[in-house]
Amino acid sequence: VQLQASGGGLVQAGDSLKLSCAAFRVAMSNYDAGWFRQAPGKEREFVAAIRRTGGVSYYSDSVKGRFTISRDFAANTLYLQMDSLKPEDTGVYYCALGAIAPPGETLGPHFWGQGTLVTVSS
Repeated sequence: VQLQASGGGLVQAGDSLKLSCAAFRVAMSNYDAGWFRQAPGKEREFVAAIRRTGGVSYYSDSVKGRFTISRDFAANTLYLQMDSLKPEDTGVYYCALGAIAPPGETLGPHFWGQGTLVTVSS
């Protein structure tokens, strides 16, 4: 299983970025999927998740209304559209496949991708 994340970069506050996560040797449609991030000196945290059917998504309070998670079943790819970026969104973003679980409707990961660095300057 390989999850290849891309799309990170250096942007200014208020800008947008779209991250992609391409899956290889695994059918992404068999799993719920999500994104996590890790800021310098902090623990990895949940950002967003989407059910395997693609119909329902969940977001952390810090990104709700600004980020949108989506998936393309034909391309076997997961996306994260990030708008109105803030300096506190800076970190390494990781995609993952797994299962969404209560109570916070976060993702319990089975597979991790490598990270892609997002840096937001003020």
